[in-house]
Amino acid sequence: MPVPKTPAAKGDKAAAAPADKKEKPAEEEEMQPAVADAQPTVASNEPRDELPPDEIVPGEDPQLSQLTGLFVLKPESATATKGKDITFVAKVDSSNLTRKPNMKWLKGKWLDLCSKAGKHLQFKETYDRNTKIYTYEMSIIKVVDGDAGGYRCEVTSKDKCDSCTFEVSVQAVQEEQQQHNILEAFKRSMKKGGDAGEDAGDLDFSALLKKREKKKNETPKEEVDVWEILKEARPCDYEKIAFEYGITDLRGMLKRLKKMRKVEPKKSDAFLKKLDPAYSVDKGRRIQLSVEVADPNAPIKWLKNGQEIKPSAKYVFESVGNKRTLTINKCNLSDDAAYECVVGEEKCFTEVFVKEPPVTITKLLDDVHTVVGEKVEFEVEVSEEGANVKWMKDGVELNRETAGSKYRFKKDGKRHILIINEATKEDIGMYYAFTNGGESKAELEVEDKELEVLQSIADLTVKAAEQAVFKCEVSDEKVTGKWFKDGVEVKPTDRIKMTHIGRTHKLTINDVKPTDAGDYTFVPDGYALSLSAKLNFLEIKIDYVPRQEPPKIHLDTTGSSSKNIITVVAGNKLRLDVEITGDPAPTVCWMKGDNVLSEAEGRVRVETRKTLSSFVIEGAEKEDEGHYSITVTNPAGEDKAELFVKIVDVPNPPENVKCISVGEDSSTITWDPPAFDGGVPVKGYLMERKKVGSSRWTKLNFDVYESTTYEAKKMIEGVLYEMRVFAVNGIGISQPSASSKPFMPIAPTSEPTRLTVDDVTDSTCALKWRPPEKVGAGGIDGYIIEYCKEGSDQWVQANETPVEKNQYRVKGLPVGEKMLFRVVAVNIAGRSPPATLSQAVTIREIMENPKIRLPRQLRTKLIRVVGEKVNLVIPFQGKPRPVVTWFKDGVLLEDKTVGIRTSEVDTILFIRSTERAHSGKYTLSVQIENMSDSADIHIQIVEKPGPPISVHVTDVWGFNAALEWKPPKDDGNCEIIGYCIQKADLKTKEWFTVYEHNRRPSCTVSDLVMGNEYSFRVFSENICGHSDEAGISKNTAVISKTGLDYNPTPFKERDKTSSPKFTAPLVDRSVVAGYTTAISCAVRGFPKPKIIWMKNNMIISEDPKFLMQNNQGVLTLNIRKPGLFDGGRYSCKAVNDLGEDQVECKLEVRVVQEKGEEAKK
Repeated sequence: MPVPKTPAAKGDKAAAAPADKKEKPAEEEEMQPAVADAQPTVASNEPRDELPPDEIVPGEDPQLSQLTGLFVLKPESATATKGKDITFVAKVDSSNLTRKPNMKWLKGKWLDLCSKAGKHLQFKETYDRNTKIYTYEMSIIKVVDGDAGGYRCEVTSKDKCDSCTFEVSVQAVQEEQQQHNILEAFKRSMKKGGDAGEDAGDLDFSALLKKREKKKNETPKEEVDVWEILKEARPCDYEKIAFEYGITDLRGMLKRLKKMRKVEPKKSDAFLKKLDPAYSVDKGRRIQLSVEVADPNAPIKWLKNGQEIKPSAKYVFESVGNKRTLTINKCNLSDDAAYECVVGEEKCFTEVFVKEPPVTITKLLDDVHTVVGEKVEFEVEVSEEGANVKWMKDGVELNRETAGSKYRFKKDGKRHILIINEATKEDIGMYYAFTNGGESKAELEVEDKELEVLQSIADLTVKAAEQAVFKCEVSDEKVTGKWFKDGVEVKPTDRIKMTHIGRTHKLTINDVKPTDAGDYTFVPDGYALSLSAKLNFLEIKIDYVPRQEPPKIHLDTTGSSSKNIITVVAGNKLRLDVEITGDPAPTVCWMKGDNVLSEAEGRVRVETRKTLSSFVIEGAEKEDEGHYSITVTNPAGEDKAELFVKIVDVPNPPENVKCISVGEDSSTITWDPPAFDGGVPVKGYLMERKKVGSSRWTKLNFDVYESTTYEAKKMIEGVLYEMRVFAVNGIGISQPSASSKPFMPIAPTSEPTRLTVDDVTDSTCALKWRPPEKVGAGGIDGYIIEYCKEGSDQWVQANETPVEKNQYRVKGLPVGEKMLFRVVAVNIAGRSPPATLSQAVTIREIMENPKIRLPRQLRTKLIRVVGEKVNLVIPFQGKPRPVVTWFKDGVLLEDKTVGIRTSEVDTILFIRSTERAHSGKYTLSVQIENMSDSADIHIQIVEKPGPPISVHVTDVWGFNAALEWKPPKDDGNCEIIGYCIQKADLKTKEWFTVYEHNRRPSCTVSDLVMGNEYSFRVFSENICGHSDEAGISKNTAVISKTGLDYNPTPFKERDKTSSPKFTAPLVDRSVVAGYTTAISCAVRGFPKPKIIWMKNNMIISEDPKFLMQNNQGVLTLNIRKPGLFDGGRYSCKAVNDLGEDQVECKLEVRVVQEKGEEAKK
């Protein structure tokens, strides 16, 4: 039947192949062979379906504008026909990727199909260099029912990831063919001779075509399913039924019947209705899995990925009659798994696929209009927490790698925020937020920041010799500017000064003159803005009779006390306006202590007007606290007032926060009060704690806590915490203190167990114990051992620091006293309850007979190979400490190559490199006074044997040869277990093994080749292996050709002997001292001559300074870093039995002088 086609699913491969070959480039051609059908029937003449014109042929490029993410083409759900092939195609655009993408094909959420690749599942990957598109194909060969379900393909590349899901459903083949189509498939033409095998002959379709021609005039016959007849028939009737229905391939018919019987489903005894093959559910929804069981009382178990499911609020089990239901509430991605229902020994399986809904944008981005330098935030809200949101600006992706420090990305639940720290004109553009279910965009507009005038300059009217001050304040502290008078820039002089403090700009003119009158303007740099004011010069001449009035200070803070106290919070501004009267106008003087405060610019200043004097402190600090006085004077008198300025602030943070004790779920924290209380008494403290590694602090109290010791409760045992404390006074809350050192709430351990006495001497007692049963999260830091005399309660600590081992020897105990012992476990939580011995121990040595505890492996002979090491550890017991003595073969062991070390409980015998001389019987003796014990240890040192001797051929007959030899002289100190015999013909001289592990000193070698002459060699073998050398036969075995005699002429070897003669002499050389050099010559002679090197007629011995080499007659003498004393005449002599020859040369060694030394000379 026709198979549905989708843009990413190929139906029948036979139909899709032609389209693929036409449309795909050469790089994407199909490279995998088709999988042949193994069944005997052939059903390949089905009508092929062509692709409709509006469908996309796999391999062509679809429209890209409708797709998002990494996929250009995604696989789509399809329906496959059982027994047919289907192919799914995915395409990935790699033009924006830095590395090759990685594709995974998954079934469900966890089954990786790539590991199942084979005949049933096939995967293919191609790459188009022109379009930079990867094409991935997954082919399911001969679809079966088990292939139905949900699939997912996932592509990853570095930090980018995309995935898509699709469904596969399987439908059965419709029986549209006539019965004779099935039967005729088995008809084959018979070979000549009448013998038809399993696949004999060719398929004969002629009868089929004839029947189709007659079909128009014939009435349709009733269809008969011959396979159902064969399944119900007896085997003896198969041949009769096959003949009746025209089946000639009997073997193929029997194979198909066998397969049909195998695939018949077995009727379940436990289940009336099993689980469906697969279930699908949306994320967050509920799903029910139901089965019907045959026995309503049978117990049932539900499994998820092989793990049993326990009933809970998420998993609800229901039982109604024979029906059993598993309900899964609020499904999430972790519920995407394989589930089983088990009744007795029977199981049924299914898969649950959880569909994740697309993430949508619930709150869109808003357009932002800002100025340069301001912080900008784009906020979008999505439908699910933890969703992935991609930010882009004008088509360019913004991520943590490319954004740098300019952009920050923040996630807060469903809210995703893009933060631009300081906006610039370059940030103007369109910003996008993408999810897999939607997108949003917003526009950012950035304008230049306007300069705001906070205080403009005012017109001034001044008299001669007075001071004129023009003052203005703008919004930006960094802005600079220029002053102009009547359009001419004002330059600073001794009389004219210009200042810029923060946002304030001042022009001060001292000793005003009539020429200073005019229009003054301040122009900020970079802004089209100007501030103007006018200076008027007033010259007044008045004749009057002065009226004198004593000066008077009018303070509005005067009280009953002699000192006026003014309280100011640190950081605030203090402005004290004091009204002054008097005639003539009095002179005002402000003082702090003995220091006069002049009228000047700055944080602390005095501003004076006609009847008002103002004392100003900008941003009060602790140093500003103290006694201040104001004095006014004129010719009529003087007045003075004193006041005290008190600076108060929040207190300093508390100090020295630490944990002094811990419990199972609590801890006690203490701290010191702040060094400075801010000038106001501290009311109390606020505490916070957090887990180590977390950034979230948790408040422990909301009401002020007055004490400096606090017990924190409801803590988790075994978790590290940190604490910090805030101090509170009437002004506010201090900065947090430094965090305390991490501490862990833990409970002390229980007492140690099984405390016993291990050993007692005249002054010591060894104790052993087991760890506590309850340790807790704090672990154990160690143990403390204490002792006291019986009847006393004065316990003495035996160890200064806790011991980590579970044993300890208490020393320095009085002889004969009865002592009690106890052990305490210690950890960070403190001491555990003690474990005490039930009875007192008398401190006195206990006699114990000596006894050797010989290890089991040493009770038999110890065999080692020469060169290996021997290390024997033999424990013994006995009190007091026994005397240990070693013997070898009955003689006291004094061999220096054998090392012996003895402790109180064992003795060690070690040999670093064994030799055969170390073989023998070693005796260990331990003795206490007249009591002793001994043990024997047999050591055998072995090595490879020597070669067999007297190997010779004793007889040759036919193609056989008999060999005999004698055992080797050296058997390697162990038994010869066999021999290895090898042969070699004298033509090739290649050795081949004939026998291995031959036990006897003789053998017969067969299957020799006629006309060849053979030589033989024999290796002896023991437990160390074959001998290094072989015994070679003294004679050879000639396998002569029968009936042919060949008498070759004797070969006369050429006489190659000659006396030594140098073919290349030594050459005189001049070398630099300190640089390695070499002299060479060449010699010829046979037999090979002996070479002698000489310096000044003295033979050069084995001096490491000289290296002599002989390579095929080329002789070289290497001299390593020669000095002045290495110069002289060198000669080389070659000597053999026929004569000798000699060559010599002169070697000069010179020293190179430095340039500095040459200049001096």
